[in-house]
Amino acid sequence: MSDLGFDGKVAIITGAGGGLGRQHALMMAARGALIVVNDLGGAVDGSGSDKGAAQLVVDEIKAAGGDAVANTDSVATAEGGESIVQTAVDAFGTVDIVVNNAGILRDKSFHNMTPDLVDPVLDVHLRGAFNVTGPAWKIMREKSYGRIVSTSSAAGIFGNFGQANYGAAKMGLVGFTNVLAVEGAKYNVRANAIAPLAFTRMTEDLLGPLGEKLQPELVSPLVTYLAHESCESTGRVYSVGGGRVAEVFIAECQGYTSDALTPESLRDNWDTVTDQTDYEVPAALAQETAMFLKALS
Repeated sequence: MSDLGFDGKVAIITGAGGGLGRQHALMMAARGALIVVNDLGGAVDGSGSDKGAAQLVVDEIKAAGGDAVANTDSVATAEGGESIVQTAVDAFGTVDIVVNNAGILRDKSFHNMTPDLVDPVLDVHLRGAFNVTGPAWKIMREKSYGRIVSTSSAAGIFGNFGQANYGAAKMGLVGFTNVLAVEGAKYNVRANAIAPLAFTRMTEDLLGPLGEKLQPELVSPLVTYLAHESCESTGRVYSVGGGRVAEVFIAECQGYTSDALTPESLRDNWDTVTDQTDYEVPAALAQETAMFLKALS
């Protein structure tokens, strides 16, 4: 079978000055995508900036025969998001792909977490996806084509000590993805999320020796496929790292139904409420509501 090419499709990749984003940019550019390399160039906690980080990746892409432009706006503001998308339009005429990858860490156990640790993390991860995807969405909807890949995390899906801020933002991106998948279906706009495990600047202190097997370039094949026009997946979440890819899904048990529900009846039937042997995976709210209607009929 032929290789997956992008034939001049325009991709915005946020946080692409290093780590995962850089690898996504290099791989997609090598396959013909025109890349907007966005990176503020800040520290892991989001402080400071280095406008050279994005340009260095652009230089790499061009040296390899690809085409790219740099953008150093912050995803954390609506104005920054608009400017990032405008950079794509000015340079390449449109936007076909958005990869929401920008992120920061401000870890602290919940009882020590303060607003200055929460707000910036939500601003970059969750609001950042809104800020960049919003103006791109209008273009995608108008031309009936688009691919959106957002970077979630197992810290949000499954939980991780000291990351209530990060986990909340990352699980928020799952909800964001689900709604975009529903709203984008009739416009050929597909949205998916990944939960990557990779050795990057943000994780090097956490992974230790395991990091040697978790190189960021092993995440980019999944992002590249999800961003390709041939990929039918939408509204899905995939765990990825070290060469392993697996779908992560939220399922619903058949549950317990009673016309006279009481705390006591729940206590006595709790095993039925939590029985996972017969579950369904609703594709959207309508399918989940149908489960209720079936149980109540």
